[in-house]
Amino acid sequence: MKGIISLLITICGFVSCQSQSKIIVVAHDGSGNFLTVQAAFNSIPKHNKRAVTVFIKDGIYKEKLHLDSTKDFVTIMGEDEFKTILTNDDHTGKVKREGDTVNTRNSYSFVVYGNNFTAKNITIQNNAGFTAGQAVALESDGDKEQYFNCRLLGFQDILFTNNPDSRQFYEDCYIEGTTDFIFGSATVWFEHCHIHSKKNSHVTAASTPQDHEFGYVFNDCTFTGDTSLHKVSLGRPWRAYAAVTYIHCFLGPQIKPEGFSNWNNTDNYKTARYAEYEDYGPGADKSERVSWEKQLNDNEVKKYTIENVLGGWMPDQFE
Repeated sequence: MKGIISLLITICGFVSCQSQSKIIVVAHDGSGNFLTVQAAFNSIPKHNKRAVTVFIKDGIYKEKLHLDSTKDFVTIMGEDEFKTILTNDDHTGKVKREGDTVNTRNSYSFVVYGNNFTAKNITIQNNAGFTAGQAVALESDGDKEQYFNCRLLGFQDILFTNNPDSRQFYEDCYIEGTTDFIFGSATVWFEHCHIHSKKNSHVTAASTPQDHEFGYVFNDCTFTGDTSLHKVSLGRPWRAYAAVTYIHCFLGPQIKPEGFSNWNNTDNYKTARYAEYEDYGPGADKSERVSWEKQLNDNEVKKYTIENVLGGWMPDQFE
């Protein structure tokens, strides 16, 4: 255990795990405190106000994970983002043993309701398959949630930011999917993330409330796709006031010239708030963009700072 604590002190970065955080170790081989991640979560007391770090050793953990809303200040940290994998395979239409049918909202592999949650160096996956339909990997609902160097993998509806009062931050993360694979109503800043499409479909499906100035902001992110793709849209408005902005992003050849799509021929596009600023790459040509998308000018983009978008909250490494 001493070796693990030393490793945590080395890789924690912005948190001194030794002095500030209780440490729980999860390992399949019995070398930790628990064999499963959920058992570690269950051990955290309700109404927790103490920093807790759950260190997860390499392995594939097939679990349906739930972090309760009474369990705040939890950090999960993988040993290696490619080798520490949290996965499940629920999807819409699947009938569970109890006889219940899975829908989008309960298809998650991992749902986080706690506030001040952090994840580092880990893969969160739904491997239900390409044709399975909606199959959420991560449903992120708490406020002040932050993800660093994580991999979110699956197909349709992978990252569900399902809370209009939630503020979230993702840095150096890899997110891969097919249709609407980043969706929901939260306010989210993506920094230096790699977004990869596996189908000619839609990257985002925002449902930003009308009274929220910001929805999703992608800053200095890279958008790629499988080599056969050339009709990927950056997003379609799930709700009428969907807000998504792309700043200094590389857009690969998979992005279609129009940039964005309507939502099933509804009128949502009339009030949607889609914008770009100095995007570049084969998919960034402005000449054929939809008329309801805005190209920001140098003055308009100044309001897009992390602190302003996230309502005064600054993620840990910026404090």
